[in-house]
Amino acid sequence: MGEVTRRKALVGAGGVAALLASGLLPVVPAAAAAATTSPGPPDPVAATYLRVLLRHTRWAEQQFDRAAGIYPARDFTFAVVLGNALLLTRDGYDATAAGVDQATLKAHTLATIEHFAASNLLTGGTEWGRKLFFDTTFQSYFLLAARLLWTDLDDATKRNVERITTGQAGYTTALGTRDDPASGGWTPNGLSGGFVGDTKLEEMGVYAQSLAPALAWAPGDARAKDWRDAFGLWSRNEGGLPAADLANPRLVDGVPISANTATNLYDTFLVENHGSFGPHYQEELWRTSGRNAMHFLAAGTPLPEVLTAQPNGELLWRTMLLMTSDAGEPLMPMVADREHLYGRDVIPLAFRAQVLGDRHAARAEADLAARLEPYQAYAPADRITKFSGEPKYEPEARAELAISYLLHEWRANQGPVKPVTTAEFDAHAAGVADFGAGPGLLAHRSLAAWAATVTKPGFVKFAWQPHHDDWLFVLGGANPMLLPATNIVVKERHATTYAKVRDGFDGTVGVLRFDSGYAALATLPTGAAVYASTGVAEDEGVLNVYNLAMPGVPGLDGNRTYTAAEGKVTIKAQAAPTGARTDDLTFAPVTARHVRMLGVQPDPQYGYSLWAFEVRDGDGPDLAPGGTASASSASPGKEAEYANDGDPATRWAVSTSDRPRADSWLAVDLGAPRTFDRVRLSWEAAAGRKYRVETSQDGLTWTTVASYPVPALRSTGGWLDIDGRAGILVDSPNPLTVTGDRVTLSDGPAAPLLAELYPAPRQPGTRVTTGAAPVRATVADGFLVLLNLSGAAASGTATLPKDGDAYRLYPGEQTVTRTGTEVPYSLAAAEGRIEPPRFTVRGPAGLKAVVRDASRVDLTAPGFLPVVVTVTPEGGRPRPVVLPPRRTVPVVFGDVRPYPLADLALGRTTFPAAPLPPGMSDPAAAVDDDPATAWRPGPDGRMVVDLGAVTAVSAVELAWTPGRRPATSVETSVDGLTYRTAETGPARYVAVRTRWRSGDASLVRMSVRT
Repeated sequence: MGEVTRRKALVGAGGVAALLASGLLPVVPAAAAAATTSPGPPDPVAATYLRVLLRHTRWAEQQFDRAAGIYPARDFTFAVVLGNALLLTRDGYDATAAGVDQATLKAHTLATIEHFAASNLLTGGTEWGRKLFFDTTFQSYFLLAARLLWTDLDDATKRNVERITTGQAGYTTALGTRDDPASGGWTPNGLSGGFVGDTKLEEMGVYAQSLAPALAWAPGDARAKDWRDAFGLWSRNEGGLPAADLANPRLVDGVPISANTATNLYDTFLVENHGSFGPHYQEELWRTSGRNAMHFLAAGTPLPEVLTAQPNGELLWRTMLLMTSDAGEPLMPMVADREHLYGRDVIPLAFRAQVLGDRHAARAEADLAARLEPYQAYAPADRITKFSGEPKYEPEARAELAISYLLHEWRANQGPVKPVTTAEFDAHAAGVADFGAGPGLLAHRSLAAWAATVTKPGFVKFAWQPHHDDWLFVLGGANPMLLPATNIVVKERHATTYAKVRDGFDGTVGVLRFDSGYAALATLPTGAAVYASTGVAEDEGVLNVYNLAMPGVPGLDGNRTYTAAEGKVTIKAQAAPTGARTDDLTFAPVTARHVRMLGVQPDPQYGYSLWAFEVRDGDGPDLAPGGTASASSASPGKEAEYANDGDPATRWAVSTSDRPRADSWLAVDLGAPRTFDRVRLSWEAAAGRKYRVETSQDGLTWTTVASYPVPALRSTGGWLDIDGRAGILVDSPNPLTVTGDRVTLSDGPAAPLLAELYPAPRQPGTRVTTGAAPVRATVADGFLVLLNLSGAAASGTATLPKDGDAYRLYPGEQTVTRTGTEVPYSLAAAEGRIEPPRFTVRGPAGLKAVVRDASRVDLTAPGFLPVVVTVTPEGGRPRPVVLPPRRTVPVVFGDVRPYPLADLALGRTTFPAAPLPPGMSDPAAAVDDDPATAWRPGPDGRMVVDLGAVTAVSAVELAWTPGRRPATSVETSVDGLTYRTAETGPARYVAVRTRWRSGDASLVRMSVRT
């Protein structure tokens, strides 16, 4: 449709005609279209979005500035107009749910659009706009809202909307690759991208996003070619990684991916922002694409190819899948204030599902949608980004939820995307990845759990989330997990990964050295994990548990039940939301003039902050308001006096610099000795984890009268069931305790600790002994875990218990005894190892076994008589074997893969990645160990395998399907940028270059050996 014709249609149908042209609404006669809103929601997920938006309108209306007659500019609140516009143009408006009648909402919305269209810098105003960060994001929402309500706008407002649309594109294009002077430090670093600390994907996306409305709504403008060129450059480089890009000649919007210039990802496909890994920012690739796509779809303008063929997008998505929780949004082990941003995390999934047709993203989107309404109902009610401290996220989430709804409407006319099942999603998302020491993340997603070793400074922890449950353990930011604190300095990092395609199972081991000792985490394919430590600090093995009353979310029924050998205790959720807590401490009556809270352990993010400090004798009046408060430090406007002023809306907080300080204090001088027996402390979210209440006669000498916390459960029985959702077996000289919503597995002085973590309750069994003090070992779900927690090599023999009437056999030598097996081991310094059970055997004590691989075990019978044993390979069928006396018999199972496989290429990342060059199939098929799949190179195709690290390559082997084999050459590189023709030598990247023609054979397998 031409520009003039399209504009006439918009004027005639209030924006509905554009939606009709794009397929967002079913085709109806034009006259009817002008007089009606859309039909109902196209699917259940869209229906959820509509209900959430209706209820969210209550929050939006609370922000309306009645004096000014508009939604305010503060925190870009005026962006609520997009959600309003959607509701005003759809059937089913419910004034009761929205809290406002439709006519009032429309009047508020139109007045706001008129005001902010005139006050934008691009139309001669002075209030907002043009600035790339963050004004153009809200401009995108604002412009789309105006288009939905186009015929309701006056002519001057329409002209202003058009001026903003094209003026922004002109401004951004004029910048070239330079920084926006109004955006301060928010810069994409040109077309090179960033790297350490902030990889700039988000910033590049914003530059591209500022151009999309003009390309969509004014494609006939004389400047549109320049806009398209700039849009393509920024968009194609959002996920730029030279080693991948240079291997891909595919044209996107007429430009080869190999022309990209950005280094915008870590080389293991991970995005960093604010100095740490944050999957929320990784999602920006699809968040900005969702905003952009909606403009093109609503305008009936073809999508730029880059939106559906994003360079490296699928490899980046694989890392997102690895981090996905059971709620469909990513787990956040580092950044704290991006957890549970349900309203913000919808649009990336909606774009991938509805525009790209990704059925796995559709599953994640459906899971997230199922959580939205229970989440919204939780206090503070109606909001949809309530666990973040950024006010602008609320109107932003409203806008993005509206866009997601529109994407569903468009998809309904293309044919719905059917989500995969949860089981299919979990199988697809499972895997392991060592992202390297720089990103500081070693991650493992199994069918039953998610786990990680996190070594980024300030976020150091061993994370574990059974059932991928993002509401069980508090994971993000400075919240400790297993280690007692996140600011502990890592001196050495030793990471090992096991991949199913090479080793027969997925698993990871992370061994860390600190100044105070060693700690390690091993993760298993069953979802179990093993934590071991030499005792790096007191109170080790920390797990903070969410305990909320959020009906509709599994586990959040308002209490958590903990069961140990000594009995069980139920901890009820406190009524106050978002981390606030009230502590009532009672003690024997004391007469004193001074009373204080002396901190012992602060909140890991924000230190200490109190709404109120109350002192009473029984049910008597609060004695504190008549006293004088003082503190170790205070933030401006949050001085000590606000803790005892009787005003529940004011508070004391430590200074920013003192937030990490443990012994901060707040004291009240009562003016004269008074008798009291209780103190109530009403905390803000920055609630002290541990503290003492002390009294004094003179303010100099203090006596402790109470301590917080007092454990609700203290156990020496060696096991704990956490609410039926996790089972932990503990070996420590210290007791385990449950205090409030905090579990400490070794509560006391620093001491050796071994904990087995299971995604279901467990009872303790027989312990494994190792005969060497620095080596900790256990058998968890049949896997033998060996951890050398020292800086020297260690060897010895591990004694393992029987498995019923059978014996498990592990790689290497072992001897069967009456009670189990004896397994010799030898470990390098700080080495962790997972040994899978390759076989089970039923036979006599004294039997010796040497497991060569998963398909072969050599057995030697004891004594002087033949014996019959039964051997069963893992996952296979049992076989009886006759063993002559004192003879070694090899037992081989030819139908079992002989794991581990000595092929470095198996399961590795391959290039080119989607989008692929014409005629080429996915090169991953050549390294998947599946003889039924093969890589078709396409004309003169070339593939690259990333080995993950520079390795001494001794041979490269190629196996082809039957038929004419193309001429090939092998190339190697250490950096992915420059290659040499060679099949041996140091290399991280190994390439196969072909002169493939139609009809040639395909590559079944590419093997790399050392």
